[in-house]
Amino acid sequence: MQVIEQGHLASSIEALFDRRFHVRRSGSTLRTELLAGLTTFFVMSYIIFLNPLILATPGAEGSGIAGLEISATTTVTCLVAGVMSIIMGLYANKAYALAPGLGLNAVVAFSLVGQEGLTYPQAMGVVVAEGIVITVLVLAGVRKYVMDIVPLELKKGISVGIGLFILFIGLVNGGLVRQGTGTPVEIGTLRGAPVLVTAVGLLITLALLARGFRAAILLGIVATTVFAIVLEEALQTGQFPDGQAQVPSSLVSTPDFSLVGAFSFGFVGELGIWVAILTVFAFMMSDFFDTMGTMVGVGSQAGYLNERGELIDAQRPLLVDSLAAMAGGVVSSSSATTYIESSAGVAQGGRTGLVAIACGVLFLLAMPMAPLVEVVPTHATAPALIVVGWMMMSVLSEREDVTGDGRRVRTRGIDFTDIEIGLPVLATMMLMPLTYSITNGIGAGFVVWMALKLFRGKARQVNPALWVISLAFLVYFLRSFLGVAS
Repeated sequence: MQVIEQGHLASSIEALFDRRFHVRRSGSTLRTELLAGLTTFFVMSYIIFLNPLILATPGAEGSGIAGLEISATTTVTCLVAGVMSIIMGLYANKAYALAPGLGLNAVVAFSLVGQEGLTYPQAMGVVVAEGIVITVLVLAGVRKYVMDIVPLELKKGISVGIGLFILFIGLVNGGLVRQGTGTPVEIGTLRGAPVLVTAVGLLITLALLARGFRAAILLGIVATTVFAIVLEEALQTGQFPDGQAQVPSSLVSTPDFSLVGAFSFGFVGELGIWVAILTVFAFMMSDFFDTMGTMVGVGSQAGYLNERGELIDAQRPLLVDSLAAMAGGVVSSSSATTYIESSAGVAQGGRTGLVAIACGVLFLLAMPMAPLVEVVPTHATAPALIVVGWMMMSVLSEREDVTGDGRRVRTRGIDFTDIEIGLPVLATMMLMPLTYSITNGIGAGFVVWMALKLFRGKARQVNPALWVISLAFLVYFLRSFLGVAS
């Protein structure tokens, strides 16, 4: 009798979820959805370790700007990932999981704080402002228009530029390259325990990727940290900062919510209204293209696209993603965005919002993990940054993808032999890492693109909105060149 009652209860629960999320109609089961959510969480949970360590980076030397506390950043990283993933599942019923974007957090730490001299609250104010603008564009139904007017090649260049930015940060943090004496950059010292940890960690991560492990980045961080702890215990080098590369005294701690609401719009007064607007716009551009590419890519696997390759009912997931960008700034976790790693759960058979909800619940349960994050040395995360940077360069490749309905779609690479395409893309890609500024990279790409169109007599073929954007960036560069105050 008890077995029958338990079976009836299980059937009732499954029927309840099926009515709410249409599990059977999507060709899935409750068990499959929950396992897919676990898979997605496991594959993208590396951000729990990377985001706090990136945002712990202090401002430029002599600025007196301190990095964010790892314990508090761990809490808000899990908080915004958990809450927004659950909202995505409940409101949009899509298997998209969200978390603070890797790349966007690097822009906050190394560009807005490191180069522009903003405090972290001010930098998070940029993120909030960017999220507000994107949300308004979604509600007004013009987000797709804004995305469509920007040339595809520049979109790819922005993605690759951020990838190179991340890769370069990984090389610097790992001690593999450093500021040169006779050259801008030179090979690092290549000695000492921290650099050894980076080298071994890179080999471990590459081996895991080569063997096809889904969670290669997360497993690489964990394995490299264990190696660093063993190395430090054996040699007592004392080359790692206090608290890092040591066996943690506890595995969990009380979540720290002190960063919630710690943002400021003081960046406008610090940068000046003109530069502030362009900074928000540049940040928005990087967020824009990453999100749509992710939603279409994962959606093609999950069967979310129509016969024209368009995302069905795109308004709901786009609205949640836009609100996530704003929420990331409000809690000081950096902009949260939809993760391409959601494809891991889809590959396991996940099709509904239950995948995102299960993943979100696991993120919330991970909030007390700060003690584990605090022992991870910066050098143990450097391999992950290098690998992610390489992954983001894949948009340059020409390849053939198979959509959910079996259609084969060929994605073109960048034609660098065409000066109208190759030179603006190169300017975008290279200036981001070399100047540590996403604004400089995007601005240079727009200005060079429009200049070449003008020189070739194609000015009338260009959308007028692109002229406005390009002229705004041109004024931005001229004011810096002429030394005009903000």
